[in-house]
Amino acid sequence: MGKYFGTDGFRGEANIKLTVEHAYKVGRFLGWYFGREHKANIVIGKDTRRSSYMFEYSLVAGLTASGADAYLLHVTTTPSVSYVVRTEEFDCGIMISASHNPFYDNGIKLINRSGHKMDAGVEEMIEKYIDGEMEEIPLATREAIGRTIDYVAGRNRYIGYLISLATRSFKKYRIGLDCANGSASSIAKSVFDALGAKTYVIHNDPDGTNINRGCGSTHIEALQELVREKKLDVGFAFDGDADRCIAVDENGNVVNGDLILYVCGRYLKENGRLKNDTVVTTVMSNLGLYKAFDRADIRYEKTAVGDKYVYENMMKNGHCLGGEQSGHIIFSKHATTGDGILTSLMIMEVLTEKKMTLATLTADVKIYPQLLKNVRVADKQEARENDAVVETINTIEVALGDEGRILVRESGTEPVLRVMVEAAEQSLCERYVNQVIDVLTRQGLAVE
Repeated sequence: MGKYFGTDGFRGEANIKLTVEHAYKVGRFLGWYFGREHKANIVIGKDTRRSSYMFEYSLVAGLTASGADAYLLHVTTTPSVSYVVRTEEFDCGIMISASHNPFYDNGIKLINRSGHKMDAGVEEMIEKYIDGEMEEIPLATREAIGRTIDYVAGRNRYIGYLISLATRSFKKYRIGLDCANGSASSIAKSVFDALGAKTYVIHNDPDGTNINRGCGSTHIEALQELVREKKLDVGFAFDGDADRCIAVDENGNVVNGDLILYVCGRYLKENGRLKNDTVVTTVMSNLGLYKAFDRADIRYEKTAVGDKYVYENMMKNGHCLGGEQSGHIIFSKHATTGDGILTSLMIMEVLTEKKMTLATLTADVKIYPQLLKNVRVADKQEARENDAVVETINTIEVALGDEGRILVRESGTEPVLRVMVEAAEQSLCERYVNQVIDVLTRQGLAVE
């Protein structure tokens, strides 16, 4: 984990933790780094936050001052930037977004020319440049100064790509979409309309401050209400930059990333398309998913939390499906990152081909109650490795046996330990999570 860049880019409150000066220096470095042997071409997308425009202009100023040409996709999704970079041979891509965070946060996500998250080594060099730990980068002059190019055509090509992936028309389906007042607002409805669906769209009117506010994949209640009220066949909710998807079945029940992995994994296996008969998950996936995979004779691998780690595992081992409980789902045949709209299309493929409802397709999975609490600590490693804490965790593991599990892990971005327990009953989750927190408090490791 770097000083500024975490597992999902450089993120923080706009002009507090992430400033326009930071963005300018990121642009200056990237324009120079990728332009050492040729004029760099770098594509930029942004979500709908008020500060996204400010950071876009700062990045452009830095890029062009270093001699790079900046191509602007304007408001678009993170996966669309990834798609454009890898299919149109840009040197790298930049997405301005803080994903599911509130509007006052923002972030800079860097994407390499293969459409993956940027190499950690490049991010480390950017951090050194920001902190003045390397020589100043020369300014471009005269005709070497970079240009800014309107590139909305790139976003339109991505929309066309999504439409081309559908195997059947959606004309018999009534579908709800929650666009989170974010990036999906510029793409999702046009895709589903083009495929013939009768769409009911909510939170599709961004004003710069309402992104993720009471809506989208982290506030699924609004979509549940819409599906029930309108008696829709299915609903899909996206997050601020649309790299996540959470679904709602015809009864208004939530279908999270674990259930999506089960539905799509089982369908791909039945059709001989699940490479290695394996799905990649993170350690946060539910025990009920693994038991359902066992019954379906589907193997699984677990990574650290973060779609970055999921994708690395998929590429290393040749797997084609992976993702997170939060709705980051990766279909490596079609994309190199989580893509919420693509995920919704893949779910629709299962529904249309099998002619079954989403509730029926998820019925075999019993999701175990799960409780997660964050504990602020002075030193994450010291707290995690404390003898009394380790002993308590081991005792709980024995008590849970095969009918539950405990996971205590360090946050990648905050001074926090995340304590998670799954068990057959919610009361057991509460008891064991609180037991760990009590030990952390008694040992003087927890802070207010």
